[in-house]
Amino acid sequence: MMTWRVISALATLTAALIFSGCESRGIAGSKQSTEFIRTSCSTTAYPSLCYTSLSAHAAAIQQNPKLLANAALSASLDTAASASADMAKLSRAAGMKPRETGAMRDCVEELADSVDQIKRSMAEMERITPSNFEAMISDVQTWVSAALTDEDTCMDGFAGKAMAGGVKTAVRGKVVNVAHMTSNALSLINTYATLH
Repeated sequence: MMTWRVISALATLTAALIFSGCESRGIAGSKQSTEFIRTSCSTTAYPSLCYTSLSAHAAAIQQNPKLLANAALSASLDTAASASADMAKLSRAAGMKPRETGAMRDCVEELADSVDQIKRSMAEMERITPSNFEAMISDVQTWVSAALTDEDTCMDGFAGKAMAGGVKTAVRGKVVNVAHMTSNALSLINTYATLH
């Protein structure tokens, strides 16, 4: 007959073994998810940025191309919204030349349009079903491409030697990051589109 201590020790050992097995499966699943993200990001124009912006979400993404595309859109939206807010503040700064003020105003408008296009894309991704996939994914691709064009147009306003200095540098740093994030999102959406 087993004593209470032996039963308790066996229960503790069994629980430890079960927990250890679950933990190792979780670690393996996490490693598979981060490897899926790394591999998927390797096809983008900015793989390092792609991986660093998405790897923290590996548990949610798992190995799902749609969830990966959604996460990339979300990261792009966060970056674009932050840049848009920063540009709006910068546009109200005193001491800018008239040409800088005009370019900044245009840039704020372009970034706001970019944010709207990405939001529309995210909403459309949620409505995708097997029966409407082609039409919906085409809309998403169009809107994310338009967002990327808006970001490029913002940077174009600061082109040329007449637009040198701190304002151009600040805008370029913010908008280039947004454009790279959006480019990566579009690449992952395009990959997702080819899987259906």
